[in-house]
Amino acid sequence: MTAAARDYRLAGPNSGDSFEPSQWYATPISRARLKELMQRSDRPGLINYSLWLLGILVFGCLLILTWGTWWAVPTAIIYGVFYGSGGDSRWHECGHGTVFKTRWLNRWCYQLASFLCLRNPHLWRWSHSRHHSHTIIVGRDPEIAFPRPPSITKWLLNLLYIPTAIGELKKMVLLAFGHLTDEQKAFLPDGEYQKTFFVSRVHLAIVLVVAGASLYFWTWLPLMLIGLPTYYGSWLHHLMATTQHAGLAEDIPDHRMNSRTIYMNPFFRFIYSNMNYHVEHHMYPMVPYYNLPALHEEIKGDCPKPYTSMWDAYREMVPAIWKQQSDPNHYVKRALPQDAGLTPDYDRPVLAA
Repeated sequence: MTAAARDYRLAGPNSGDSFEPSQWYATPISRARLKELMQRSDRPGLINYSLWLLGILVFGCLLILTWGTWWAVPTAIIYGVFYGSGGDSRWHECGHGTVFKTRWLNRWCYQLASFLCLRNPHLWRWSHSRHHSHTIIVGRDPEIAFPRPPSITKWLLNLLYIPTAIGELKKMVLLAFGHLTDEQKAFLPDGEYQKTFFVSRVHLAIVLVVAGASLYFWTWLPLMLIGLPTYYGSWLHHLMATTQHAGLAEDIPDHRMNSRTIYMNPFFRFIYSNMNYHVEHHMYPMVPYYNLPALHEEIKGDCPKPYTSMWDAYREMVPAIWKQQSDPNHYVKRALPQDAGLTPDYDRPVLAA
């Protein structure tokens, strides 16, 4: 029997009375070291993003050349990973404005990556800002991907980006016609409305042109190159991003309790833009992704033990999500070192031996 769900709506009954943290915990770092870690540089971003765009270009050309043969299948899978999964993490990073020192590079890449993920860049910038200021706080965070009890069906379908992309397409159409929901109005400033509507109109026009080209030439190829890779190529990012917060604490002002840091191989870190260092990212969100490994070394003695792999994280996460089907109050209590710092808003969690 499925347990009753909590009301996670920003315009719902929990939006005004939900827990408001007085202060988020952050591992102390010297101001000089933090300033060093927050320094932005064009060079690492240009190298990383050039390789990413080159991957899209090369495998896109190969998909065109192999279309109609069985070689198109593995080519499309690789192309989709660069397009969908790589684009999703880069939308996120450029949204923080930390990838490049040169602002227009951040803005240009943010617009491009947002379209690849079928996300409205203005709406999501403000949504994600709220996510960081109210991480996994019920009634305040608009990006809680695993509300309790979580939907196993929706989780599995999102391997093909189906529920998320359908939701984003619906948003695109509604925004193109100038309609905002009460949820969106809860975090989007009035001055952003017209920009939000305009971008959705541009995105919708591109999607319709590509779909029209597929119909005119009677081939799936245009849609396989633009639009559909968001669906068939986002599975890897979904597998990685699922581990960020699922099964962890709600309404606790400590990112060590509601986020996971996981060690991953270099290719996964490239596609994921180092978001496997998720505790670090939430604790100090203005540190560029390429400095997160160094930030991890600075604060790891004050944090729960990192997961050794995605498999390690899923071994903990899946049973927790399954148990939440019948017990929405269940969550994974992350163990802190004995001498770890604490926020005054809650009692000491389970301690590491």
